[in-house]
Amino acid sequence: MKRNFILILIVFTILAGCRKSDYELEISGNNIVDDGAGTGTVTWTKDKEYVIEGFVFVNDGQTLTIEPGTVVRFAVGEGENASALIVSRGGKIKAEGTAEEPIIFTAESDDLILSVKKEKRGLWGGLIILGNAPINVKGGETTIEGIPFSEPRGVFGGPDENDDSGVLKYVSIRHGGTNIGDGNEINGLTLGGVGSKTIIDYVEIISNEDDGVEIFGGTVNMKHMVVSGCGDDAFDYDLGWTGKGQFWLAVQNENLGDQIIEAGGGTDPVIGTPNSLPNLYNLTLVGNGNNGDGGCVEFFNYAGGNIANSVIVNDNHGILLEVTDAQHDSYAQWLQGKLAVKNNIFYDVAASTQATVFTLTGFYTVEQQTLWANSFVTSKNEFTNPNMDWENGDYLPNPKLQGNMAEYPDSWFQTVNFKGAFGESNWIEGWTLLTE
Repeated sequence: MKRNFILILIVFTILAGCRKSDYELEISGNNIVDDGAGTGTVTWTKDKEYVIEGFVFVNDGQTLTIEPGTVVRFAVGEGENASALIVSRGGKIKAEGTAEEPIIFTAESDDLILSVKKEKRGLWGGLIILGNAPINVKGGETTIEGIPFSEPRGVFGGPDENDDSGVLKYVSIRHGGTNIGDGNEINGLTLGGVGSKTIIDYVEIISNEDDGVEIFGGTVNMKHMVVSGCGDDAFDYDLGWTGKGQFWLAVQNENLGDQIIEAGGGTDPVIGTPNSLPNLYNLTLVGNGNNGDGGCVEFFNYAGGNIANSVIVNDNHGILLEVTDAQHDSYAQWLQGKLAVKNNIFYDVAASTQATVFTLTGFYTVEQQTLWANSFVTSKNEFTNPNMDWENGDYLPNPKLQGNMAEYPDSWFQTVNFKGAFGESNWIEGWTLLTE
């Protein structure tokens, strides 16, 4: 999460001024430019080509429908030339592809036959969805990072836990994260205050310069997520996200990226409610090697949550838990039973001991570190070779990893008898760039 808000304000106040005009949405040839009216309620079809220039919004009350097989390209550029698609609070996107015909968001220069190398990052902005669900900031709403503070369409947050921003299904987001000012890049998929009636399932973010997915509060749930080759965190949550996740694959490139999951809480104040308390099950997390930066998961700023029935491999650091005063920190959330890392398999992480995989950060005592490290065993985690060839893109354990399972919290979760994101089927094949 970027914290230099003053600098962002200065940069985007300038950019906002550059983009203002008296005209409505323009479609010139294949190019789409938004001068205030948003996309309108419209359907984009696979038989046409679309190139987005600048920031294009789906305004409050509008619905953008995108047919299966449609490719939406974005003009390449940084700073005032950055391009992004933003679904405003009250707007909806209905992008429902199929495994045979996924919807693709990519750079203008991408011909989909490797004219752009798979690992190329930062060519355009990203997809931003804003909703009306709760976030833990004063006043209950704020402006999303990467949008001018003067732009009312960039505001998110509200009282509706069941808010509906639409559907993303079989969508691949490629090569984004352009620099929009002094090292501030857009995430591949940004979710701000998005509600639980929004459907996000089978979504890929690949080769983004910043985070793959960043979740700012809300109650949104996500299944079948694929994040790979990103320059910062694979997943990043904060501001009171209380949603659910199942069947996530995160793959970092060797020595690239920071945390696989950055789990943050509140910022103003840190103990603001709702706390960040998501439930995450059946993850497969592949780190950036024994010389890479970051760790598997970092909990800080009073963040909690549950990570269970997952497979975590190939990282220099393990599960990092922040201690400040042991009352208003992530360590306190663990003591209160609101944070758990349980029934998981670890392999080739840190030095493969409970004390090196379960570690504390901040200001802590030897006794606190010992207590946290000992919970590795009491929480039914284990060190086991999952027998998957992640170095060659094979993430299916052989045989599937069964036994010692944590119970699923509710009926939203699919009850399965294996750990990690994969059992019998390789559900990433056929629609992701990762498998090409």
